[in-house]
This record gives sequence, structure tokens and C-alpha cells, in this order.
Amino acid sequence: MRVGTQAFIEQLRTDGYVVLPDLVGPSELDRIKRQLAPHLASAPFGRNDFEGLRSQRLYALLAKAPAVVDLVIHPEVLAVLDELLEPSYLLSANIAINVHPGETAQMLHADDGFCALPRPRRALGVSAIWAIDDFTDTNGATEILPGSHLFGGEVVAPDDARIRTIEMSAGSVVVFCGTTLHRGGANYSNDTRLGITPQYCDGWIRQIENMALAIPPRIASSLPPRAQDLLYGIYPPFIGYVDGRDPRRLLDGPSG
Repeated sequence: MRVGTQAFIEQLRTDGYVVLPDLVGPSELDRIKRQLAPHLASAPFGRNDFEGLRSQRLYALLAKAPAVVDLVIHPEVLAVLDELLEPSYLLSANIAINVHPGETAQMLHADDGFCALPRPRRALGVSAIWAIDDFTDTNGATEILPGSHLFGGEVVAPDDARIRTIEMSAGSVVVFCGTTLHRGGANYSNDTRLGITPQYCDGWIRQIENMALAIPPRIASSLPPRAQDLLYGIYPPFIGYVDGRDPRRLLDGPSG
């Protein structure tokens, strides 16, 4: 376990989230922005209030901006996930969200809420949101309700005074349980706010994005092995096999 990881885990177990500051530097952020720029130039706004009528979303990021892989497999984040999720966890979704001026706040939600199991329960996934731009209280920073990962069926008002705005500098990341209530905030500023959210899940749960199509073998074969594990890994002893074999063998070609 990395130095400091245990403290991060304890805070996450208590509050449902933790901020890991300044993990990525300006040059890496610039590289990610350059790769995303042509896609954002033509990306439409969201189709509803949840996606964001003034927000752009890019999916299948590893097929569009390979530099994002450094966020997906960042060792400080994976060290936390290793303690919270079952072995052989997977990348469930990986989305860039560009929040434009005039965007309103999302509804509060939990990222593993699609798992129709009664609460309270342990989280079946963990999400990370990376600040590619600074996250501030005026530009649509993520908002979180601390302790809500332990809730059962509590009803929470949109203006609950316990909700916190997660302000953080570019290159920082907030990591939170899939059961933690959170939302994208309203953007009252004159600038866009870009974030990237890799979401991870236990290996027996179906991934939100269909990674076999979103990141097909011809693209996945060029990614680091740890990223390949997160896309195509087997949940022991055999969930996810192809023709009775580990799908990662397909990345080596027909004879793999």
C-alpha cells in the first residue's frame, strides 16, 4: 500500500469521498486537452438535464484521446481502488464532461444506482473525477453530500445544507464511492469547466459502456497491460471469457 493511501481510504469510508490533490502536472493536462480539442469542437450539448443542456460529453475516451489512459491507471487512484473493490475490477465508463456557462446543477445521484440492490449496502463501484481545469464554486465543480454512501432510502432536498462543493486545482482528482450522492454543479462563470470521470466496478457487474465495442481490440492492443485488464479482464474463474479463453489473448492476434 502506498504512503498515505490508508488515510485516503479511511476518509473515503467515513465521508464517502476523498480529494487527492495535484497528481498530474500542466504538461500532461495540456496533452490531454490537445487530444480532446478536435472532438469537443464538434460535440453536441446533452440531450436532457442530466447530461446537461449546456454540457458536452465525450464517451469512449481511450479511442479518442489515448493520453487519458494515464488518468485511468494512475497508481494513486488504483491503490485506493485495490482496497475498496473486489480483485479484477473493471473500467465501467470513462467520460469527458465540458460544462459551459449557463449550465444548471444536476440532480443528486449515485453512480452505481443502476444496481437494483437495496441500500444501505457496500459500493459496487468507485468513481473518480479529474479536474482538467480548476474546479471552483462558480464554474460547475462537483458537489457531494458527505456520508450519503451510508444512506438507505433517505430523501434529500436539492438545497440540503450538507452538500459540499469540491473545489480543486487542475490535475487533482476526487474519488468517491458508487453509493455517494453527488452532482455536477451550476456554471455561473464565463468559462467552460472540463473534467474527466473514469468509473470502475466489480468485475461481475456489466460495465456501463460496452468496452468491447467502444475500445475494440485494434485500439486496446496499443494500451498498457493494466488498461487492458480494466477493459477486458476476467472475473474469476471465468466470467467474461471468449471461446473459453481470456479475451486479452485476442489482443496478441489470431494465434494469441
